[in-house]
Amino acid sequence: MNDQVLILTRSAPLAPASWNAQERSFDVVFATDAPIPRRDARGAYFEVLSLAGMEPASPTFPVLDSHARGSLERQIGSANDIRVIGGEARALVRLSRANPIADRVAIDLDAGQTFGVSTGYVILQAKESTRDGARYLVATRWTVVEISLTPIPADPRTGIRGLSMPIENTPAATPAPSSPAAVERAASTQTPAIIDRAAVNAEIRSIARVASLDQSWIDSQIDAGATIDDARAAAFEALRTRSAPASEVRTTAVVGTDHTDPEIRARALGAALFTRISPSHTPSEASRVYIGLSIPEIARDCLRTRGLQTTGLSSARVVERALQTTSDFPLLLADTVNRTLRQAYESAPAGVRMLARETTAKDFCAKHRLQFSTAPTLAPVNEHGEFQSGAIAEAKESYSVSTFGRIIGFSRQAMVNDHLGAFADVTRRMGQAAAAFEAGFLADLVVSNPVMGDGKTLFHADHGNVGTGGTSASGPSAAINVESLNESRMAMRLQTGLQGELISVTPKYLLVGADRETEAEKAISTISPVQSQEVNPFQNKLAVVVDPRISNAWYVVAAPAEIDGLEFAYLKGNAGPQVTSEVGFDVGVRFRVRLDFGAGFVDWRSWFKNPGE
Repeated sequence: MNDQVLILTRSAPLAPASWNAQERSFDVVFATDAPIPRRDARGAYFEVLSLAGMEPASPTFPVLDSHARGSLERQIGSANDIRVIGGEARALVRLSRANPIADRVAIDLDAGQTFGVSTGYVILQAKESTRDGARYLVATRWTVVEISLTPIPADPRTGIRGLSMPIENTPAATPAPSSPAAVERAASTQTPAIIDRAAVNAEIRSIARVASLDQSWIDSQIDAGATIDDARAAAFEALRTRSAPASEVRTTAVVGTDHTDPEIRARALGAALFTRISPSHTPSEASRVYIGLSIPEIARDCLRTRGLQTTGLSSARVVERALQTTSDFPLLLADTVNRTLRQAYESAPAGVRMLARETTAKDFCAKHRLQFSTAPTLAPVNEHGEFQSGAIAEAKESYSVSTFGRIIGFSRQAMVNDHLGAFADVTRRMGQAAAAFEAGFLADLVVSNPVMGDGKTLFHADHGNVGTGGTSASGPSAAINVESLNESRMAMRLQTGLQGELISVTPKYLLVGADRETEAEKAISTISPVQSQEVNPFQNKLAVVVDPRISNAWYVVAAPAEIDGLEFAYLKGNAGPQVTSEVGFDVGVRFRVRLDFGAGFVDWRSWFKNPGE
């Protein structure tokens, strides 16, 4: 005979009148002995659960939301107090107090709404018989796996029929037996039908798949010529052995990713949407299955994941509900905006930014940077062993972080129409604008020649960091050549600290505007000298940095990692542009791009300026 797979479902009504709001409990009828029409590879038959043969797997078993066995978040309670009354198997259900779906069920029950009840069960042993030309399968041993609440109302005849059954139900065209007892008596007296070996082997494989048993178990059952009842009993025994406590328990914790987790699922959907915007992005395995989804389809998936009904809703209505409810849809849109904006922000030309040191500020108050002189020179110890005291001088420079930002919107119409091109274009432009703002802020700071803590401008003759400029037939001038570069290097080498000690700053970069880029490249390029005096001493010594916001003047700069100079800061924990989303009524969703940024010069010794012509 060919029977049901190992884990089956059937449905029955709950009794809303039994709802106890204080205890969050109610009674359910999760099984009856009424025959249910089924169909398998051999045709139609009636299935009957013998209530006398019910063997609960444990005193308490889970109550799920619509048979969602793969996630703890979908377990909404537990059931116990199993009893048989008047041909009905009943249980007491208690809803969880820490589950949002259970809270919604409790609210609906308070309002008098009813739910369907569907039961997952395992048939351990069954008998088959024929009566009046119809086949009957009586489950003489079976066990309950779980109870589920479902949104489908109960069938007034025998309760809701299997919501998640793996095989198709047949209409009740064949005559039903006069009573379940008569069916069971017929099953015990009639001769069993001839077994179709191919159908039995197929069923054994199905049992193994549901019970997670390997190929060797399947082969052993088929080689032994096992019947379906034998295979079910063997599978049940294998499950019991697998879960039985051992004398020595070894626990292994495996850290991994559960892709049914709503937050992880939202990240995967966001990555899939970003892949559509940026095809060069390599998606994760979890996000590959979502790459083909449009924006309305992603919104629908977010609603379904949260247990919200979307059947019959238009794309426009789905997008509206996804934005206005607690789904992850606005979050994954913000994640996509952030990814796209970051990509554009990080790929923008750096300019002056690469000559500055990045740091953080804990708040928006003035950030004070102390400068210290080098340690005092060692002094000889006199004959009495007396050591002389030394002092370290200090100075202070300050700047602060401020907030800058813009708001961009993505309309409901654009989302419904899946206009990712416009979405991506605006987001990229915002990322480029954020990078351009930082670069412009720093370039303006250099050009403005700010006043330092000693009351003098950054580039000042007293600081020894201003070149000759102008024109000259020989010697230093505004031109970028060996003579003027030598002037800048010598001035930096002779820089002194707070106590007048030499600190020998090493030039690393040549900063120019677009108008002097070619001149700068020629000045440090490799040449093939004919005479020794034609050798370029600056070849491969300086790296050219171009910023179009600078013109005429040019600068020689030390590496920011070696000595203080230009510095910029982000608010702690908020490096670069930050994106937050806000759902509004005038537009579909708005994104606020915020930048907490500030910059200042904390030392002049690492920069040298030639004022140009």
